[in-house]
Amino acid sequence: MNLTVSIESAELQFKQILEEFFISVYDEKSLSSHGIDHHRRVWSYAKELCSLLAERNMSDDLTSPFKLIIACYLHDIGMSVDRGIRHGHHSREICTRFLEKNNLKISDFDDVLQAIENHDNKEYITSAGKLNLLTILSVADDLDAFGFTGIYRYSEIYITRGIKPEKIGHLIRENAGKRFDNFAKTFGFADELVQKHKKRYEILDNFFNEYNDQVNSYQFGGPHPSGYCGVVEVILELHNNKTGIKDIYQKPKKYLHDPVICWFLDGLASELSE
Repeated sequence: MNLTVSIESAELQFKQILEEFFISVYDEKSLSSHGIDHHRRVWSYAKELCSLLAERNMSDDLTSPFKLIIACYLHDIGMSVDRGIRHGHHSREICTRFLEKNNLKISDFDDVLQAIENHDNKEYITSAGKLNLLTILSVADDLDAFGFTGIYRYSEIYITRGIKPEKIGHLIRENAGKRFDNFAKTFGFADELVQKHKKRYEILDNFFNEYNDQVNSYQFGGPHPSGYCGVVEVILELHNNKTGIKDIYQKPKKYLHDPVICWFLDGLASELSE
């Protein structure tokens, strides 16, 4: 069985029941940036990474897609309980429920549970370049933190964690920088892939660099959000109103007065439609 067939078999066996389980547990409106679409994209990135490794004969574990799809679809489901640093622990507990519900032997999925619990450790204490289930999950998750999608996802989760607007830009740049550096070191043998995602990382990093320049003089709560801080204010409004992100970028007339907000909404719409 080659990798393509293995991935197709994993999707046939698990994708539908994973999505149904996720939707039954997770309230999309409470934190839409980490909902089912995020998990679908992480699975897509994971497949891209696995295919690359297979092309280079760097992975011969054809059972991994059956475990990796579970890890990708349930790694952030614990956000339904805790949006903080312990969400991985809660995701592990909920994944255990999924395994039990589907009569899967928990001891056979210990590496999946370990990866889910530890995927959000962005200190990367383990040596870069070590390829295992946790590495693939963590890097795939990191790749969804870049670009316009990353601007949206980072902004919502940091805001909901109670971090002050004047601090989020610096913290996001620091965190995202660690994510990209780890990705570049781990997959440095694939220059084309690194350059592809470097462009997406730079969109995010440049955005929050400009945000930091604006934030100290910006007045949040005004009638007309503007600029880079205005983008974050729009995302905050989205969260407070429990409105889906697609409802905003599909109705851009409200923000036509500001070129930065329009640029962001156009970029986000383009990424999410890929």
